[in-house]
Amino acid sequence: MDLTVTTADLARRAADAVKLVPGRLTDPVLSGLLITAGPGGVVLAASDRERAVRSHCAAVVHTDGRVLVPARPLTETLRALTEPTVRLVVEGSRLAVRVPGARYALPLLDAGVHPGVPEAPEQAGEVAAAPLAEALGTVATTASRDDALPLYTGVRLRAEGDRLVLLATDRFRMAVAALPWRPTGELDVLAPASLLVEIARQLPDTGAITLHADRDRLGLAWGSAVVTTAVLDGTAIHESKVVTSAVDTHIELDADALAGAVRRVGLYTDPRGALLLEVGDAEVRLRGADQQSGEAEETVKATVDGGRTGQAFQARYLTDALRPFLGGPVRLAVQPGMRATVLTAPEPGEVDLRYIVMPMLPPKT
Repeated sequence: MDLTVTTADLARRAADAVKLVPGRLTDPVLSGLLITAGPGGVVLAASDRERAVRSHCAAVVHTDGRVLVPARPLTETLRALTEPTVRLVVEGSRLAVRVPGARYALPLLDAGVHPGVPEAPEQAGEVAAAPLAEALGTVATTASRDDALPLYTGVRLRAEGDRLVLLATDRFRMAVAALPWRPTGELDVLAPASLLVEIARQLPDTGAITLHADRDRLGLAWGSAVVTTAVLDGTAIHESKVVTSAVDTHIELDADALAGAVRRVGLYTDPRGALLLEVGDAEVRLRGADQQSGEAEETVKATVDGGRTGQAFQARYLTDALRPFLGGPVRLAVQPGMRATVLTAPEPGEVDLRYIVMPMLPPKT
């Protein structure tokens, strides 16, 4: 194999592949990057048997070939180079990375035992890139990171007519986003949230994303990149299981003002991070108290429809819930007792988001 390629393009695609498929330290082959050079350019691929990624990069190919090399050393080498182009050439049992005045050589792994990258399942539909990235950026980060509860470490993606619904929960909060899409098949899968968080970062600002799905796998394709993953077992989580029919107070206020108050009063919360939100006639009052730190109180102007009430939340969860609404107003639908509070935008945009937060026992005073 012998090819010349733009350094920045190859470095970016290699780095994206490593982030999407970090590999397995116990198996060098599954931590490798499969490089295939042919008449159409160069294809980079990686797989750990559960996740897989494949992307194409334009290149001048002098000799066709296929090699497997350690992914991270290659990625770090390419990232450190300042030359506009780089040459990759097989030299015996090494892949040489050459630029004027320098040569770096990586060992060749056994490409014959690499599992390869499967083709994506059948197409399920298309969705605009920007709204999908926005929805994933909020919903996927709401999932649990506790691998002992795999059901809650995923994002459920399901098609409901011309709407794509994304949902995730860690049992203490839930985010549900609905956005327009163009269905071409069926879709209802539970995909790993950690992968979807990284995909949200890599999605382009424009264009369409194609979703592919079957019983066992989910695929997303954009530009020259295709990512597939094994899906998690179970699609039982549903927003209808969270009771929100007992709302007796609606609050509308500036999301930035409330978030700022939460951040400041949150410095004075107890070890649980419990922050008390009290509703007045035309304001909400935040209270925090801790025997070590002291106490804090701050009020934020609000439009209130309903009776006076109060609930305690973990400050970190309330901060996360407000983040997608920053830059505009947010509406809180509050239920009495230990029932969930729902955050929405008064006038939803292309992505209709609902963020549901469970209250906690109030701090001791």
